Amino acid sequence: MTDVHSPDIRRKNMAAIKGKNTKPELLIRSALHKLGFRYSLQNKRLPGNPDLYFRKYNAVLFVHGCFWHGHGCHLFKWPKTREEFWREKITANVERDARNIEALISSGIRVCVVWECALKGRHGVGTVVVAESIGGWLWSSETLIQIGTEKEI
Repeated sequence: MTDVHSPDIRRKNMAAIKGKNTKPELLIRSALHKLGFRYSLQNKRLPGNPDLYFRKYNAVLFVHGCFWHGHGCHLFKWPKTREEFWREKITANVERDARNIEALISSGIRVCVVWECALKGRHGVGTVVVAESIGGWLWSSETLIQIGTEKEI
């Protein structure tokens, strides 16, 4: 199947995709702040440049888009155009995520990954449930947690 957009329009669309301050990230930040949790943003000194860093809890949080990070949920579909390019790109993202998580855990930092599908889509659990799950995890001693759809929780 060919792309429905011209290369120039596709390039413009792809350039507009944000890497930080995304809607899912803003929803999570707001909900956690309402629950009383304080954090810093985009700590560049930590592997993977986590979206949120909770110094008090020695923990970080990543909000991952299901497409860009290759999540196996209903929101992820392999593109039909430029298949080789996308397989290499998304596979590299998944491998880099795994390396960064391992580096964080090895240095004693706890990691939470929130998947976009947890917040939207037909199986999403919603912002409040996700924020409460993160809050419970922050108070626990659990090293790694991933929050996805209701089927995964």
